[in-house]
Amino acid sequence: MSEGTRVTLCTPTVPGLDARDWLTGPGPGPAGLRDTNGAVLLRGFRPLDSEGLSALASAMSGELLDYTNRSTPRTRVSGRVFTSTEYPADQTIPMHNEMSYADSWPDTLFFASVVPAAEGGETPLADSSRVYDRIPAETRGRFERDGVMYVRNFGSGLDLSWQEAFQTQDRSELEAYCKEHGIQTEWMDDDRLRTRHVVQASVISHRTGRKVWFNQAHLFHVSSLPSHVEHELRESFSEDELPRNALYGDGTPLAADDLGAIRSAYAAEEVATRWQAGDVMIVDNEQFAHGRRPYAGARSLLVAMT
Repeated sequence: MSEGTRVTLCTPTVPGLDARDWLTGPGPGPAGLRDTNGAVLLRGFRPLDSEGLSALASAMSGELLDYTNRSTPRTRVSGRVFTSTEYPADQTIPMHNEMSYADSWPDTLFFASVVPAAEGGETPLADSSRVYDRIPAETRGRFERDGVMYVRNFGSGLDLSWQEAFQTQDRSELEAYCKEHGIQTEWMDDDRLRTRHVVQASVISHRTGRKVWFNQAHLFHVSSLPSHVEHELRESFSEDELPRNALYGDGTPLAADDLGAIRSAYAAEEVATRWQAGDVMIVDNEQFAHGRRPYAGARSLLVAMT
């Protein structure tokens, strides 16, 4: 990996060793390396299919999580193993901590590369504590004082439907979930739904005790889209009717300077390596953010979360 990063590359001394056998072997193993270094790339081990990835993740980190309160489309491959986010190949997925737009989130992410892209398609990482340190104190203070408000408008024909996002066809079931998690709901005509949710801007990593930047304000904000798409959306929707948007927790629109500082911090900390077939990457979701670079050709990446 890149010089200066805590991300660790591990290769077996016996080629083709099954990574699951390493869990009970001598030394810190992948769980210990995740705890201390935040992210581990396993390379040269026996390739894992979806069942193998599920077995590795559950043996190392407990029960796998389902994907509820979704923000992106994914396909269930088997059990609780999914495809990585299905997003146009020519576009970048900004750096983010998984489900940091919510009030609960996965502890550990497990990625398995089945088919690496012919060009690009890396899953870059950024140390969330170093991102936090790079963001100006004034910007951090504003976000940490008010939190981040995520506003989503379902039913416009753009973005996910509320049925897909919350994995239910039942309004009462959705409303119960939202009430439990402090998400405000507002039903409008034609089965349209608006949700507002104010949650954290940062958290303290439970493994390192370090403060980490932990939100998706820069990703949910409409300015994360290509400029022509942002322009078209702003022509079609008012600020509170955009399919998704992020605001300061008090409902004030985000300042461009703050968004710029956040994006610059992520860019400065981004490290990436090309996927190889059979690679498995284990990521502490609080210690490291991840993203996706554009790619060409076929690409298959599996994801499991605990």
